[in-house]
Amino acid sequence: MTDTDHGPHPYVVNIEDATLANTNYRTTLWTGKHLQMTVMAIAPGDDIGLEVHEDHDQFLRVEQGRGRVQMGPAEDRLEFDEEVGDDWVILVPAGSWHNVTNIGDEPLKVYSIYAPPEHEHGTVHATKAESDADEH
Repeated sequence: MTDTDHGPHPYVVNIEDATLANTNYRTTLWTGKHLQMTVMAIAPGDDIGLEVHEDHDQFLRVEQGRGRVQMGPAEDRLEFDEEVGDDWVILVPAGSWHNVTNIGDEPLKVYSIYAPPEHEHGTVHATKAESDADEH
């Protein structure tokens, strides 16, 4: 897998292979005008970080590992709390506070689709700390 964002050009990829091969915290694989796909590797005990996307929905699929998904209408009201594993899908509605935590002992490998895009074209974050620094 490369760290190249192939969008907005036509592109095909075996998403399972690309997700499992990814070792970066986050890599954007394709960014278009209305859609973006990223792959993530979340270390054991780490998380995506509590966040909200007011103007778009998000789709995440777990390819490897175990995660805890929390969602709710406010930072302090995460009323939805579920565990997920291989082949599970997480659907995050716009305006929902959410977080995904790796509760397993291996990297949690997921891919995420944002509509519209969330990250700058070509974004690569090798670590969560790098991602956090980028957001501030």
